[in-house]
Amino acid sequence: MKKKICFVVQRYGLEVNGGAELQCRQLAEHISEFYDVTVLTTKAIDYVTWRDEYLADDEIINGVKVLRFGVERERDMEVFSKEVIEFYDGAFQTEREQIKWLENQGPYVPALLSYIKKYKNDYDVFVFFTYLYYTTVMGIKEVAQKAIVIPDAHDEPFLAMIPCQNVFKLPQAIFYNTEEERQLIEEKITEACLISDIGGVGIEVPAKTDGDSFSRKYHLENYMIYVGRIDVGKNCHILFDYFQRYKHRNPNNLKLVLMGRNEIAVPQNDDIVNLGFVSDKDKFAGIAEADFLILPSEFESLSMVILEAFAMEVPVLVNGVCNVLRSHCLKSNGGLYYKNYEEFEGCVNYMLNHPAECKAMGMNGSVYVAENYKWSVIVDKLGKLIEFVADRR
Repeated sequence: MKKKICFVVQRYGLEVNGGAELQCRQLAEHISEFYDVTVLTTKAIDYVTWRDEYLADDEIINGVKVLRFGVERERDMEVFSKEVIEFYDGAFQTEREQIKWLENQGPYVPALLSYIKKYKNDYDVFVFFTYLYYTTVMGIKEVAQKAIVIPDAHDEPFLAMIPCQNVFKLPQAIFYNTEEERQLIEEKITEACLISDIGGVGIEVPAKTDGDSFSRKYHLENYMIYVGRIDVGKNCHILFDYFQRYKHRNPNNLKLVLMGRNEIAVPQNDDIVNLGFVSDKDKFAGIAEADFLILPSEFESLSMVILEAFAMEVPVLVNGVCNVLRSHCLKSNGGLYYKNYEEFEGCVNYMLNHPAECKAMGMNGSVYVAENYKWSVIVDKLGKLIEFVADRR
């Protein structure tokens, strides 16, 4: 009989757009061949409000059983934004205050915690996703002796919070996305669990796209593409500033194409093409036909879109402040990185003026993904951690 594994994640569904959430769904679907998998999650789709949008309490998604719980209160962004500022100013020092902060961040879903308490003996292993959310922080406390965490962590002040540090101390194993993430945690957190492995995601992209269909559809020639949430947390406001400065200094035909949900205003500019949320067909075609993919974020624990671009032999330009993104470029020789505007301008011009070198970078990236991001390898690694945790109880 298959062991029963419980995945716990803040959002889950075909409509959910988020790296950790997509990673959870894909892992659940791939590992369900070997284990009886149940996912515990919320009824929310939007991570900003945590508003209940899914109606059903349970459903089957691509063969995986999903149990949904209502969020007890939506996030008050005005209050929470004020509390984030207070946190950076030194407030919320005690564990009790920090747990309250996490409740206000959301998703505050005590019904999910009650389910874990009531049925924890029905499952052999619990796998928690994302270290910073209430579901993980409070859930691990209940089932620490049978818990694995996939933290999706990066270097940020929230790692210093006592409840968040416990996320790395209490579980029996940690499944990191990259070696850089593991090094970060082992440097930052004393007594972090040392039983760990490197996972990530398996990258699956179309074998081919329909020629230059995307470029024809949107009347594009040369363009760089950004795919993901369009918000301050991803440094999109700085990307807009850099790109507009670049165009002022370099009057060429390069455009910036954006795909993703707007959380901040996008400048009204003929050279910025804001497509919003698009189909997978358009997403992959857009990446495949781009001169390069751009990712300005300082905080990434993996970045699936970088790996997807590599898999499609498309070079990338990333924020070199982010260790993970810079390491992807260095290990693969598949892209360039910048740390200020001058470097950004130089990298963009290099990409545009050296097509042969860019083609070579794209091919290097493809080899890097093929060697490191196969589902068979990742599922095997997670399976070994599951068996380790199940056998030691």
